[in-house]
Amino acid sequence: MTEPAEPAEPAEPAEPAEPAEPAEPAEPVEPPRRKRGPGRPRQDEAEDGPGTQERIRLAAREVFAERGYDKTSVRGIAKVAGVDPALVHHYFGSKDDLFAAAVEVTMEPALVVPAILGEGPEGIGERLARYFLSVWENPVTRVPMLAVIRSALTHEAAAKVLRGLILRRVLERVAADLDVPDPTFRAELAASHMIGIAMLRYVVQVEPLASADPEDIVALVAPTLQRYLTEA
Repeated sequence: MTEPAEPAEPAEPAEPAEPAEPAEPAEPVEPPRRKRGPGRPRQDEAEDGPGTQERIRLAAREVFAERGYDKTSVRGIAKVAGVDPALVHHYFGSKDDLFAAAVEVTMEPALVVPAILGEGPEGIGERLARYFLSVWENPVTRVPMLAVIRSALTHEAAAKVLRGLILRRVLERVAADLDVPDPTFRAELAASHMIGIAMLRYVVQVEPLASADPEDIVALVAPTLQRYLTEA
Protein backbone atom coordinates (compact mmCIF):
# COMPACT_ATOMS: atom_id res chain seq x y z
CA MET A 1 0.00 0.00 0.00
CA THR A 2 1.44 3.29 -1.05
CA GLU A 3 2.04 5.99 1.49
CA PRO A 4 0.12 9.19 0.96
CA ALA A 5 2.20 11.97 -0.60
CA GLU A 6 3.32 14.70 1.71
CA PRO A 7 1.55 17.99 1.08
CA ALA A 8 3.67 20.43 -0.90
CA GLU A 9 5.05 23.37 1.00
CA PRO A 10 3.30 26.61 0.12
CA ALA A 11 5.34 28.78 -2.25
CA GLU A 12 6.83 31.91 -0.74
CA PRO A 13 5.10 35.03 -2.01
CA ALA A 14 7.15 36.85 -4.62
CA GLU A 15 8.71 40.14 -3.50
CA PRO A 16 7.04 43.13 -5.11
CA ALA A 17 9.10 44.59 -7.90
CA GLU A 18 10.72 47.90 -7.12
CA PRO A 19 9.20 50.76 -9.13
CA ALA A 20 11.36 51.81 -12.03
CA GLU A 21 13.13 55.13 -11.59
CA PRO A 22 11.74 57.79 -13.87
CA ALA A 23 13.98 58.51 -16.79
CA GLU A 24 15.84 61.80 -16.58
CA PRO A 25 14.49 64.35 -19.03
CA ALA A 26 16.73 64.87 -21.98
CA GLU A 27 18.55 68.15 -22.00
CA PRO A 28 16.97 70.57 -24.46
CA VAL A 29 18.87 70.81 -27.66
CA GLU A 30 19.50 74.37 -28.75
CA PRO A 31 18.48 75.01 -32.31
CA PRO A 32 21.44 75.74 -34.54
CA ARG A 33 22.14 79.45 -34.85
CA ARG A 34 21.94 80.91 -38.25
CA LYS A 35 25.09 82.44 -39.50
CA ARG A 36 25.01 86.21 -39.35
CA GLY A 37 25.70 88.29 -42.36
CA PRO A 38 27.79 91.44 -42.16
CA GLY A 39 26.20 93.95 -39.82
CA ARG A 40 23.45 91.59 -38.73
CA PRO A 41 22.97 91.49 -34.92
CA ARG A 42 22.33 88.32 -32.93
CA GLN A 43 18.75 87.79 -31.90
CA ASP A 44 19.48 88.68 -28.27
CA GLU A 45 21.23 91.85 -29.39
CA ALA A 46 18.41 92.85 -31.73
CA GLU A 47 15.86 92.45 -28.93
CA ASP A 48 17.58 95.25 -26.99
CA GLY A 49 16.11 97.63 -29.58
CA PRO A 50 16.00 101.34 -28.85
CA GLY A 51 17.88 100.98 -25.58
CA THR A 52 20.88 99.62 -27.41
CA GLN A 53 20.72 102.35 -30.05
CA GLU A 54 20.62 105.06 -27.39
CA ARG A 55 23.59 103.50 -25.61
CA ILE A 56 25.55 103.55 -28.86
CA ARG A 57 24.58 107.19 -29.54
CA LEU A 58 25.71 108.32 -26.10
CA ALA A 59 28.95 106.33 -26.40
CA ALA A 60 29.58 107.91 -29.81
CA ARG A 61 29.03 111.38 -28.41
CA GLU A 62 31.49 110.67 -25.60
CA VAL A 63 34.18 109.17 -27.85
CA PHE A 64 33.92 111.79 -30.60
CA ALA A 65 34.14 114.55 -27.99
CA GLU A 66 37.16 112.97 -26.33
CA ARG A 67 39.17 111.87 -29.37
CA GLY A 68 37.87 114.03 -32.21
CA TYR A 69 36.63 112.83 -35.56
CA ASP A 70 40.04 111.67 -36.85
CA LYS A 71 40.97 109.37 -33.96
CA THR A 72 37.52 107.89 -33.40
CA SER A 73 36.72 104.45 -34.79
CA VAL A 74 33.54 102.41 -34.89
CA ARG A 75 35.35 99.68 -32.97
CA GLY A 76 36.27 102.14 -30.21
CA ILE A 77 32.67 103.34 -29.91
CA ALA A 78 31.42 99.74 -29.80
CA LYS A 79 33.83 98.99 -26.96
CA VAL A 80 32.57 101.92 -24.89
CA ALA A 81 28.94 100.98 -25.62
CA GLY A 82 29.60 97.33 -24.77
CA VAL A 83 28.35 95.96 -28.09
CA ASP A 84 29.74 94.20 -31.13
CA PRO A 85 31.03 96.57 -33.86
CA ALA A 86 28.70 94.81 -36.33
CA LEU A 87 25.77 96.02 -34.26
CA VAL A 88 26.94 99.62 -34.59
CA HIS A 89 27.05 99.25 -38.36
CA HIS A 90 23.65 97.55 -38.31
CA TYR A 91 21.95 100.46 -36.55
CA PHE A 92 23.91 103.45 -37.87
CA GLY A 93 25.75 102.48 -41.03
CA SER A 94 28.97 104.41 -41.53
CA LYS A 95 31.15 106.42 -39.19
CA ASP A 96 29.77 109.62 -40.77
CA ASP A 97 26.20 108.55 -40.02
CA LEU A 98 27.15 107.74 -36.45
CA PHE A 99 28.80 111.15 -36.09
CA ALA A 100 25.56 112.79 -37.25
CA ALA A 101 23.55 110.73 -34.74
CA ALA A 102 25.93 111.72 -31.93
CA VAL A 103 25.52 115.41 -32.74
CA GLU A 104 21.77 115.11 -33.14
CA VAL A 105 21.36 113.64 -29.67
CA THR A 106 23.11 116.79 -28.41
CA MET A 107 21.05 119.35 -30.34
CA GLU A 108 17.66 117.53 -30.46
CA PRO A 109 16.29 119.46 -33.46
CA ALA A 110 12.96 117.62 -33.36
CA LEU A 111 12.25 119.17 -29.97
CA VAL A 112 13.92 122.52 -30.57
CA VAL A 113 12.19 123.71 -33.74
CA PRO A 114 8.62 123.52 -32.35
CA ALA A 115 9.78 125.36 -29.21
CA ILE A 116 11.36 128.15 -31.25
CA LEU A 117 8.36 128.49 -33.55
CA GLY A 118 5.66 127.89 -30.97
CA GLU A 119 4.96 131.50 -30.03
CA GLY A 120 5.03 132.96 -33.55
CA PRO A 121 7.42 135.45 -35.18
CA GLU A 122 7.53 137.87 -32.26
CA GLY A 123 10.62 137.19 -30.15
CA ILE A 124 11.93 134.39 -32.36
CA GLY A 125 15.40 135.96 -32.53
CA GLU A 126 15.68 135.90 -28.75
CA ARG A 127 14.44 132.31 -28.48
CA LEU A 128 16.89 131.17 -31.13
CA ALA A 129 19.84 132.96 -29.53
CA ARG A 130 18.92 131.62 -26.09
CA TYR A 131 18.64 128.05 -27.38
CA PHE A 132 21.97 128.22 -29.21
CA LEU A 133 23.81 129.60 -26.19
CA SER A 134 22.15 127.09 -23.87
CA VAL A 135 23.66 124.23 -25.89
CA TRP A 136 27.12 125.75 -25.53
CA GLU A 137 26.78 126.81 -21.91
CA ASN A 138 25.81 123.31 -20.76
CA PRO A 139 29.07 121.38 -20.03
CA VAL A 140 27.44 118.10 -21.14
CA THR A 141 26.58 119.38 -24.61
CA ARG A 142 29.45 121.87 -25.02
CA VAL A 143 32.14 119.18 -25.32
CA PRO A 144 30.59 117.34 -28.29
CA MET A 145 29.78 120.65 -29.98
CA LEU A 146 33.43 121.67 -29.65
CA ALA A 147 34.36 118.40 -31.33
CA VAL A 148 31.94 119.19 -34.17
CA ILE A 149 33.27 122.70 -34.73
CA ARG A 150 36.92 121.66 -34.62
CA SER A 151 36.34 118.65 -36.86
CA ALA A 152 34.31 120.68 -39.36
CA LEU A 153 37.32 122.91 -40.00
CA THR A 154 39.37 120.02 -41.36
CA HIS A 155 36.92 117.25 -42.40
CA GLU A 156 34.19 117.51 -44.98
CA ALA A 157 32.14 114.80 -43.27
CA ALA A 158 32.02 116.80 -40.04
CA ALA A 159 31.26 120.01 -41.96
CA LYS A 160 28.39 118.21 -43.70
CA VAL A 161 26.94 117.19 -40.34
CA LEU A 162 27.21 120.75 -39.08
CA ARG A 163 25.45 122.10 -42.17
CA GLY A 164 22.78 119.45 -42.03
CA LEU A 165 21.88 119.83 -38.37
CA ILE A 166 22.33 123.52 -37.65
CA LEU A 167 21.37 124.93 -41.03
CA ARG A 168 18.87 122.55 -42.61
CA ARG A 169 17.39 120.75 -39.62
CA VAL A 170 16.96 123.88 -37.49
CA LEU A 171 17.37 127.25 -39.18
CA GLU A 172 15.92 126.51 -42.62
CA ARG A 173 12.85 124.95 -41.02
CA VAL A 174 12.45 127.97 -38.78
CA ALA A 175 12.82 130.43 -41.66
CA ALA A 176 10.54 128.45 -43.99
CA ASP A 177 7.79 128.38 -41.39
CA LEU A 178 7.91 132.15 -41.09
CA ASP A 179 7.10 132.54 -44.81
CA VAL A 180 9.69 135.21 -45.62
CA PRO A 181 11.57 135.81 -48.89
CA ASP A 182 14.86 133.90 -49.38
CA PRO A 183 14.52 131.68 -46.29
CA THR A 184 17.69 129.67 -47.05
CA PHE A 185 19.82 132.81 -47.40
CA ARG A 186 18.38 134.22 -44.19
CA ALA A 187 19.05 130.95 -42.38
CA GLU A 188 22.66 130.99 -43.58
CA LEU A 189 23.14 134.53 -42.30
CA ALA A 190 21.73 133.54 -38.89
CA ALA A 191 23.93 130.44 -38.83
CA SER A 192 27.07 132.42 -39.70
CA HIS A 193 26.33 134.85 -36.89
CA MET A 194 25.88 132.17 -34.24
CA ILE A 195 28.72 129.91 -35.38
CA GLY A 196 31.02 132.94 -35.41
CA ILE A 197 30.08 133.64 -31.80
CA ALA A 198 30.74 130.00 -30.90
CA MET A 199 34.16 130.08 -32.54
CA LEU A 200 35.29 133.24 -30.76
CA ARG A 201 33.71 132.55 -27.38
CA TYR A 202 34.23 128.79 -26.92
CA VAL A 203 36.97 127.68 -29.32
CA VAL A 204 39.39 130.63 -29.61
CA GLN A 205 38.16 132.16 -26.32
CA VAL A 206 38.62 135.81 -27.29
CA GLU A 207 38.04 138.26 -24.46
CA PRO A 208 35.83 139.96 -23.43
CA LEU A 209 33.40 137.77 -25.41
CA ALA A 210 34.67 134.57 -23.80
CA SER A 211 33.71 135.70 -20.30
CA ALA A 212 30.66 137.83 -21.12
CA ASP A 213 27.36 137.08 -19.42
CA PRO A 214 25.19 134.95 -21.74
CA GLU A 215 22.23 137.25 -21.11
CA ASP A 216 24.25 140.20 -22.39
CA ILE A 217 25.05 138.27 -25.56
CA VAL A 218 21.39 137.32 -26.06
CA ALA A 219 20.32 140.94 -25.62
CA LEU A 220 22.72 142.16 -28.31
CA VAL A 221 22.40 139.25 -30.78
CA ALA A 222 18.63 138.64 -30.66
CA PRO A 223 17.60 141.81 -32.58
CA THR A 224 19.95 140.91 -35.44
CA LEU A 225 18.61 137.34 -35.66
CA GLN A 226 15.08 138.73 -35.52
CA ARG A 227 15.85 140.98 -38.48
CA TYR A 228 17.45 138.17 -40.47
CA LEU A 229 14.47 135.87 -40.01
CA THR A 230 11.42 138.11 -40.05
CA GLU A 231 11.95 141.43 -41.83
CA ALA A 232 10.85 141.48 -45.47
